Amino acid sequence: MTEAAAQQVSIGVDVGGTKIATGILRGGELQDRQVQPTPETGWEAVLDAIAARVRELQARHPEVRRVGVGVPGPLDLARTRVKFAPNIYGFTDVPLVDGLQVRLGQRVVLENDAKAAALAEAHLGAARGTGSSVYVTVSTGIGAGIVLNGRIWRGRHGIAGELGHVTVMPGGPVSGAGLDGALEAVASGTAIARDASYALNRDVSTAEAFALAAQGQPAARRIVQQALKHIGVALADLQKLLDPEVIVIGGGVASVGEMFFQGVRAAAEEYAGPFAPVTIRPAQLGTNAGVIGAALAAQQAEA
Repeated sequence: MTEAAAQQVSIGVDVGGTKIATGILRGGELQDRQVQPTPETGWEAVLDAIAARVRELQARHPEVRRVGVGVPGPLDLARTRVKFAPNIYGFTDVPLVDGLQVRLGQRVVLENDAKAAALAEAHLGAARGTGSSVYVTVSTGIGAGIVLNGRIWRGRHGIAGELGHVTVMPGGPVSGAGLDGALEAVASGTAIARDASYALNRDVSTAEAFALAAQGQPAARRIVQQALKHIGVALADLQKLLDPEVIVIGGGVASVGEMFFQGVRAAAEEYAGPFAPVTIRPAQLGTNAGVIGAALAAQQAEA
């Protein structure tokens, strides 16, 4: 983070399926963080809740005028609307920027939540001090954000980083986006729980699948090993395509710890072959990454 950026201050909002987190980023430090439930009555109620909290923050910190909002799901090309957020009720084709700007009377910057987290880890987390990094979140689904020279790289259509939708098993399970054999359909937390539940003929959570695998239960062990191998292979391919200095991994599944990282690193090393080694680090910012990244996105936006 540059000296000029360290002097900036902005509000970050991280919108999720169950909670909305907000806070102020001042000089690289997150302050006044608060979490509230995400309304389940439609997108307008969500925007009302965000606006109410932002106004509270501005009342206590009137010097803060920049607002960034991170939301899951794809955004439109101009990044003013949310195409759909699968885990937020009624969040389809939402005019988030216009809706919040009307409510707040000021500019709002919209960002994808995984890309926001990538920005946070690049500036203030596990990838701090690098010129290029990729952040991968392994949770209910799998997402990623690419940071080059301190800024998010979006690609021509704004979809750069959709690692979860890369096909790794043609003819495999169908993903939520309707693609067969996508990475998140075979290796996300949802996929691991699905496969373990089928193999053991009862409901099994992702956390329990890892616990059983650690205890040596044969089916759970195979399911977890296969999922981690798929992720590691995808990261090796990512290294060969982009050659980033570091790949940072976060999300609920990665939080299980050393078992996850051992499996992913082993597969990444194997499939990187004679090319550059894959440097993998655990994320450092945890649940604060989304708020910090949204605030950074607001700071980086043109005035």
